[in-house]
Amino acid sequence: MGGDKIQTFIAMALYIAAVIGIGVFYAKKASESSANFLIGGRSLGPWVTAMSAEASDMSGWLLMGLPGVAYWMGLGNAFWTALGLSIGTYLNWLLVAKRLRNYSHAAGNAITIPDFISNRFKEKKKILLTISAAFILIFFCVYAASCFVTVGKLFSALFNAKYVHMMIIGAVFVVIYTFVGGFLAESASDFMQAIVMVISLAAVLILGVINAGGISEEVDNAKQIPGFLEFFGVATPQVAENGTQLLDAAGNPVFGAGAKYGFLSVISTMAWGLGYFGMPHVLLKFMAIRDAKELKFSRRIATVWCVISLTAAIGIGLVGRNLFPTVFLTETSSENIFIHTAEHFFPPILAGILMAGILAATISSSDSYLLISASALSKNIYQSIFKKDAKDKEVLLVSRITLVVIALIAMLIALDENSIIFKIVSFAWAGFGATFGPVILFSLFWKRTNQAGALAGMLAGGVTVFVWKLLLSKLGGVFGIYELLPAFLVSSVAIVVVSLLTKEPSKEICEEFDAVQAMGK
Repeated sequence: MGGDKIQTFIAMALYIAAVIGIGVFYAKKASESSANFLIGGRSLGPWVTAMSAEASDMSGWLLMGLPGVAYWMGLGNAFWTALGLSIGTYLNWLLVAKRLRNYSHAAGNAITIPDFISNRFKEKKKILLTISAAFILIFFCVYAASCFVTVGKLFSALFNAKYVHMMIIGAVFVVIYTFVGGFLAESASDFMQAIVMVISLAAVLILGVINAGGISEEVDNAKQIPGFLEFFGVATPQVAENGTQLLDAAGNPVFGAGAKYGFLSVISTMAWGLGYFGMPHVLLKFMAIRDAKELKFSRRIATVWCVISLTAAIGIGLVGRNLFPTVFLTETSSENIFIHTAEHFFPPILAGILMAGILAATISSSDSYLLISASALSKNIYQSIFKKDAKDKEVLLVSRITLVVIALIAMLIALDENSIIFKIVSFAWAGFGATFGPVILFSLFWKRTNQAGALAGMLAGGVTVFVWKLLLSKLGGVFGIYELLPAFLVSSVAIVVVSLLTKEPSKEICEEFDAVQAMGK
C-alpha cells in the first residue's frame, strides 16, 4: 500500500473509530430493554430524527448508485428519480409522520411497523403481524445486500483488494457495531453520517465543476453527447457483447443517437417517491421522536437535506463524464465515479474523509435494515406468536441472533461483484413501497379500512412486485414501467374493494381512529 493509500486508510479508520465509539457509548442503554434496543425509548430530538431518517434511507445508493446512473445515461433518468424522491420525502413527513407517531403510541404503544399494523386492527390471530414481518425479512435481506455491495466496491476500488474479502470485512464491522449499540447508536451515528454525506457530496461536486472549467463549460461539453443533458432523453452508450463501452479511433467513448424519455418513463421513475410511505426504517424514526410537535421542524431539515444531496449526487455523475470519459466503460464500474473524483482532486487524507461519506451512507442504512429485521423476528414473530411469555432479555438476545443471521444471508446475496447497486435497491424499494405504503396510508386516513382489506393490500402489493419484475417486465412496452407503481395501485385497489366487501371495523377500532384524528387538530 502506497503512502497516499495509507493516508486515505488512516482517515477512514479514524471515522470508523468514531462510529465504534458511538456504539460503545450507547451499549449499556441499548442492553437495558428491547424497547431501547429497537426504538430508543421514543427519545429522539428533531435534528436526529430528520437526519438519521434521511441517512438511513439513502444508503450507498446516493453516493455510488445515483452518480453512476447520471454518468452512464445522463440527466433524464437520474433527475426524474430524484424529483420523485424529493416530493415523496416532503409528503411523507407532511402527511404520515405526526399521525403515525400519535397512532403508534395510541395503538398499544407499538414499537415496530408490524406491531402497529397488527394493533391498529386489534387482530387476535396475528396474521397481519406475521405476514408483514415476513415481508420485512425478505426485502431487508436484499436491501442489506446492496449496502454490502457498496462497501465491497468502495474498499476494492480504494485498496486494489479482492471484492469479496472487502465486502465481508465491511459487513462484519457493521454487524458488530449494530449488535452492540442498537437503535440509539444507529440514530446518533446516522446524524453524524448525514452531515458527512452532504459535505462529501458538495465538496466533490464543487471541485469537479471548477476543474471542468465552470458550469457553462460543463454544459457545453455535456451537450456533445446525444440525449445526455436532456430532461426527456437519455444517452445510449454503445457497448460490446461483454457490456464494455466501445471507443472510436481517437479513443473517445461511442454513443448512439440518444433515446427518448417519454411520459411513461417519467411517471415510472417519479414513482420512486411512493416508496417512502412504506419504508420501515423511515417510518420507525417518526415513531421514535420524543414529541410529535417537533416533526414540523424535522420535515424542513429532512427536505432540504434531501434536495441538496440528490442534486449534488447527480451533478457528480454529469461532471464526471466530462472529466473522466474513458475511465469507466461498464455500467457497474460507473458507480465508482464519486470515489475516482475524490481521489483525483483531493489530497489523500481529505479524500479519505470524503469517501468516509460512502462508508457513512452504507453503515447508516445497513444498521437500520438489520435492526428492523431483527425486531420483525424477535418481537413480531418469536414473542408475539411462539413464546408470548418470553422475557425482555430473551427477546433482546433473539434480536441480536437474528441480526447476525440476516447479515449472513445478505452477504451471500452480495457475493457477486458485478451487482449494480441501483438495480438492487430499486427492487427492495418497490417491495417495501407496495407492501406497506398503501396499508400505512389507508390505516392512518380511512376509518373504513379493516383487517381483511389490509391483509389483501399487503399480499397484493408484495406479490405484484415479484410478478411484475420477474415476469411481466420482460414483455416490454407499458410493462416496462417500474414495478412499484402498478404494485402500489393494485395494493390500494385491493384494500378498498376488500374492506368494502367485508365487515366494518369494530366500534373500539373506530373510536381509537377518531381519538387519534382529534390529536392532529
